[in-house]
Amino acid sequence: MLPNLDIREDIIATCKRMNAAGLNIGSAGNLSVRIPGGLLLTPSGIAYDKMTPEMIVEMDDDGRYFGDYIPSSEWRFHYDILKARPDVNVVLHSHATSCSILACCRMDIPPIHYMIGVGGGSIIKCSDYAPFGTKELSVHALEALGPRMACLLGNHGVITLGKTTESAFKVLEEVENLARIYIGTRALGGGVLLTETQMDVVLQRFKTYGKQLKDMDPSITERVEPPPHGGPARG
Repeated sequence: MLPNLDIREDIIATCKRMNAAGLNIGSAGNLSVRIPGGLLLTPSGIAYDKMTPEMIVEMDDDGRYFGDYIPSSEWRFHYDILKARPDVNVVLHSHATSCSILACCRMDIPPIHYMIGVGGGSIIKCSDYAPFGTKELSVHALEALGPRMACLLGNHGVITLGKTTESAFKVLEEVENLARIYIGTRALGGGVLLTETQMDVVLQRFKTYGKQLKDMDPSITERVEPPPHGGPARG
């Protein structure tokens, strides 16, 4: 049986979902998932609707690939990010339109909307430009990411990270929406940015955002509080 079949199938399904959602076009994007001893990565130049689990490429921690298919031309930043960021397991890259527009203008996304907190900070930075597939691009991507979960790649596209493919996909959805919002505010002459203090509160509240009570850390002061509990569910 093909090893890590469930992960391979999930990689393909996520790539198809990305294109279906209008977050990428053709085979331009790529996706990697950490596995013990290395990572699995989409192959180079194969359309997602033609991709099969055995085409997903395995790489080891020494940067070698195995099998009959070569990995995506962007393998370097996948490999380097997963090596540098043990807090994440997934690297997702796309050429989402609004993100790419800002990337081509070499513009960061500032705190124009509180949902920028999904990126793990108060800004989504845009990297310098480097040719695709180069070590230089990998270095620029790591610099733009810092400790955050997303960055734009200068004159290129966007990278999002996550512990799972689902979480990386959700960050991509939100960052593309933030890019649209920011472009729209600039078309109207500019929006009002949130202050550093306001974003500090947002980032604290994001620690409990979307969680049930059992999953919330009670020591967090800026919690998202539910309404009063009225007892068991009524049927």
